[in-house]
Amino acid sequence: MTAPFNSGLRPAFSPEVKYVAFFRNVNLGRANCPSKAQLEDAFMRAGAQLASSFLTNGTIVFDVAASDRARKILAAAHRTLQAECGLKEPAYLRTVEQLAGLVALMPFASVERDAVYECCISFLPPEDVALPALPMSSKRADVELISTTGTEVFSVSRKIGNTPGSPNAFLEKLILPPHFRTRPIRNVAPVVRVERGVTAQPVAA
Repeated sequence: MTAPFNSGLRPAFSPEVKYVAFFRNVNLGRANCPSKAQLEDAFMRAGAQLASSFLTNGTIVFDVAASDRARKILAAAHRTLQAECGLKEPAYLRTVEQLAGLVALMPFASVERDAVYECCISFLPPEDVALPALPMSSKRADVELISTTGTEVFSVSRKIGNTPGSPNAFLEKLILPPHFRTRPIRNVAPVVRVERGVTAQPVAA
């Protein structure tokens, strides 16, 4: 569904690896969204060796016997979920190794955590996109895009008044087509720690 990670932190795809699919705009159990059981079952029926939902936001970790099957499994699972519960949103695919590479970059090491609302990572669509020069901030200064790998963008959001900034919304105003998936880094790092045992913390405590 998306381009391989291309920041030099390869190998990205190898036999018997764990993949993580991040579905966009999914909240398990809500309208047009699968339940945890439906999500996991769709991937198992599509050919995954193991499938485990992580949190409730449409993140699923699955194992494949051969890496060239990962996107086919994702596509088949997506078709099943569309038929069973009306899921239309795309998913963005990364290996656990790719995510470990992103965590290792420590993009938020210099961020004063108490000064921001959230530290985020946005997965870019598979199409080539022209990103603006970074860093850059929104007019309200509620979002700052810090850096990019070419396939991901790291950002922080700040709360102005009662409303925190949305990196996803800001990116979708800057770049078309509007198909991004943003996750708080605090939701991505645990996937790596659980699946790979990485203990590095990408966000200052």
